[in-house]
Amino acid sequence: MDVLAAIKTRRSVRSYSPQAIPPEVLERLKYALRAAPSACNLQPWHFILVFEPAGRRKLAEASFDQLWIADAPLIVVACGLPERAYQRMGGHGNSVDIDVAIALDHLTLVAVAEGLGTCWIGAFEESRVKRLLEIPASVKVVALTPVGYPSASDLNSPLDEGRRKPPHEIFSTDRYAAL
Repeated sequence: MDVLAAIKTRRSVRSYSPQAIPPEVLERLKYALRAAPSACNLQPWHFILVFEPAGRRKLAEASFDQLWIADAPLIVVACGLPERAYQRMGGHGNSVDIDVAIALDHLTLVAVAEGLGTCWIGAFEESRVKRLLEIPASVKVVALTPVGYPSASDLNSPLDEGRRKPPHEIFSTDRYAAL
């Protein structure tokens, strides 16, 4: 599957099959995370791969009881290391959120190419996630994503173009020109 096809196919999956992710597929997913670009190539991230069912259940509970998350055989907890990130992003902050998001997006696209589903999870109690996974205070939990094969009731479908804003609403040329 080419990248554009993966982009068109990727969507949030909220129902997973219990099928395990084969080791060779897992290695490609991990490579996608490692290969992602970051500001100044600082790679200010750490990814926790949670396979253990009880751990997945606790993460789902810490994600405001989105219990379906635990049905995926893997939850990736994407952590940022703010102190190791580029410190002058836009002249006012660090790059950690953007760097981790780029890596996680690489993961989601490779997952689609492998027939897997994902769903960005931004609704979680960071303090609870940190306690569960023994994450140091200096580390920021940026996002989580379940990873697994979609259940038969939630198979990937192409991007619904009717639900995307039309180009004239999101692009301008040479200067900002919003509607």
